[in-house]
Amino acid sequence: MACELTGRHVLAITLGAFGVIIAVNLLMAFKAVSTFPGLETPNSYVASQVFDAERVAQESLGWTVTPDYDGTELTLMVRDAQGNPARVRNLTASIGRPTHVRDDQTPQFSYENGMFRAPLTLAPGNWIIHLTAEAWDGTPFRQRIDHFSGSRVKG
Repeated sequence: MACELTGRHVLAITLGAFGVIIAVNLLMAFKAVSTFPGLETPNSYVASQVFDAERVAQESLGWTVTPDYDGTELTLMVRDAQGNPARVRNLTASIGRPTHVRDDQTPQFSYENGMFRAPLTLAPGNWIIHLTAEAWDGTPFRQRIDHFSGSRVKG
């Protein structure tokens, strides 16, 4: 027994297909908005007024930061323009995923043998380190470091 395709069947198929498309789009939009805050600075105009002066002061330090993660500990090596350990008054960092804030961490660093060390557990994948430090002369230093944590185990 064959079922005849009627206008009602075509309408139901069309409405069902568009209903699925709309539902998926709404779900994706909700996930995008709810997992990414999108806020880098509370007031971008105020931040822009001092940006160039802070950038020049920070570049004059000549610092380079090299992160390393061995599966249990994050180390940050801060070097000056001559390659020596930089004179850092204080350092803080937050580590998080590029796409959401639920895995954000603020490890407590200790200074040892020219390196800042913090015990840390990171799942494999992409991470962003937001580093804030201060030189002994009071110059602020900020850097965003993209970091990939593999599944390498210390051993």
